[in-house]
Amino acid sequence: MSIVDVKSFAPAIPVPASPAAAQNAVELRDVDIVFGRNVKAALALSDQGASREEIRRQVDTLMGTFKVNLDVKRGEICVLMGLSGSGKSTVLRAINGLNRVARGSVLVQHRGEAVDLTRCRSSVLRDVRLNTVSMVFQQFGLLPWRSVRDNVGFGLELRGMPVAERRRVVDEKLEMVGLGAWADKAVQELSGGMQQRVGLARAFATDAEILLMDEPFSALDPLIRDKLQDDLLELQRKLNRTIVFVSHDLGEALKLGNRIAIMEGGHVVQFGTPTDIVLKPANAYVAEFVKHMNPLEVLDSGTVMTPVSALRREGNTVLLDRGGTVRIHLGADERPVMAQIGDRRETLAQADRAGACGDAGRVVVAPMALPLRAAIDLRLRSPYPIVFVDELGRLAGLCDHTEIYRGLLQNT
Repeated sequence: MSIVDVKSFAPAIPVPASPAAAQNAVELRDVDIVFGRNVKAALALSDQGASREEIRRQVDTLMGTFKVNLDVKRGEICVLMGLSGSGKSTVLRAINGLNRVARGSVLVQHRGEAVDLTRCRSSVLRDVRLNTVSMVFQQFGLLPWRSVRDNVGFGLELRGMPVAERRRVVDEKLEMVGLGAWADKAVQELSGGMQQRVGLARAFATDAEILLMDEPFSALDPLIRDKLQDDLLELQRKLNRTIVFVSHDLGEALKLGNRIAIMEGGHVVQFGTPTDIVLKPANAYVAEFVKHMNPLEVLDSGTVMTPVSALRREGNTVLLDRGGTVRIHLGADERPVMAQIGDRRETLAQADRAGACGDAGRVVVAPMALPLRAAIDLRLRSPYPIVFVDELGRLAGLCDHTEIYRGLLQNT
């Protein structure tokens, strides 16, 4: 990952790239954020291990974050969560330069290179905000004197996009969020949930690769919030953006996040997948967060399946039952290509990431990231074990009633 040094009239100061940095859209390295005048004194106390409260009491300065390290991969939803004052929104606002970093680096992929927002020129920061990073606010941030269409197109207008092209892009995004018929309405005519959809459309309209979302659904009623979460996941499947999402709701974080960073007192205390967070809490603080969570809400089928290495195999066939009457045939690339039931061969049924399957009466192939709840429902409708594949479509393992029971017993 190459680093753009954009500081005016200064020699280049290279920032070493991390081994996996090429996959990262955002990377924070040892980020300290300080609010107050006695920055140096606060940092010195921080280095000595002082807590946020001790620093505030001694030098009347607030440590927003302590040496935060995060990597956000391209195309993932990373959720920052914690109690009020934990530092999650402080971190979010550092990713577009709204919060000044006292120490450390904030690297953002911009125009094919990694720009360090802590050192770049103001012109580059403006370009990042106009073209690469977009933000969705909790309180919508809409302009009440503008129509829905003009609100959605505001960022494109600032960018200088011609009117006809801007209208085409805006109308396309409004249709995506189900507001095509409301384009010429005043935003005050819309409900809270609809106004938040306008905010989503505005963010997606800029075609920004990175979306920052600061508790965008927290002010909404539960049913509306749940629907907008579903809408966001559907939009993400279509557009594959990198999203950093702030939430104080664990259920929301587990539903949306590919990975979750739990924050406490300005520190990231655990960063991992929803399964890791719930099943392997790093400390008592995280354990308290997750103690009432139902494992079915977070376990995926890959957690409980029998892996391919443990399956019985005869040449290019894999046995799905003890008697060997149910098999699947693999191609040269290890992808399942056909099922064999006794002497009869038949095509495989395909399930999507939500568990939807057109013909569950045949041997079903599903992604290993399938939620366990969906896998249970699918197995109840199918007479055969479920075959799971990895992201490349290669055989990963299988899941039958035994695997489901064992997984639930081990994780409850």
